[in-house]
Amino acid sequence: MSGVEVGLLPAAAAEDGALVAGLTGLVNGAYALGEVGLWRDGAARVDHDRMAGLIRAGEVAVASAGRVVAGCVRVRRLDPRTGELGMLAAAAEHRGAGIGRLLVDFAEGVSAARGLDTMQLELLVPTGWAHPDKERLHAWYSRRGYRVVRLGALGEDYPHLVALLATPCVLRIYNRPLPPPSSRPEPRSAYCVD
Repeated sequence: MSGVEVGLLPAAAAEDGALVAGLTGLVNGAYALGEVGLWRDGAARVDHDRMAGLIRAGEVAVASAGRVVAGCVRVRRLDPRTGELGMLAAAAEHRGAGIGRLLVDFAEGVSAARGLDTMQLELLVPTGWAHPDKERLHAWYSRRGYRVVRLGALGEDYPHLVALLATPCVLRIYNRPLPPPSSRPEPRSAYCVD
């Protein structure tokens, strides 16, 4: 996709209240649409303080088209060999335009450049029924080489979210091997406002 840049936000971007609010709204809006039926009304995926903390920790990458944020992803090191991506979200006007692919490619590239050899992600899925968006994401990640390695309870890592569920769910934990860092671009920083 031309005209889109992807990069990690610098820690100082956590002090930009408008940027933090915009990213918080972007993630919560995307998850409200993609996880209909999983959460009680009004449940938020992330709040302003949590988003600012993730930016301060150097864990948030954004895709920007000009000076407008088109999407974001959280990328972090889980352990000496494993990176994790999460909170993948594209702005409504950019959905279906390849922003998600660019962000996942970037998260994988950052992890490979850090010397990690495995990428992990979690997908929250209902236990008693098939959620169409979750099934679509499962197929998309599977085509990218991700495989389910285990199921986990939401309460193990996110106990504060359990009471917000509207239906019983589990976390599908996916892994995929990363190519060596020499075949990936170097991560860079980005800072966008608007």
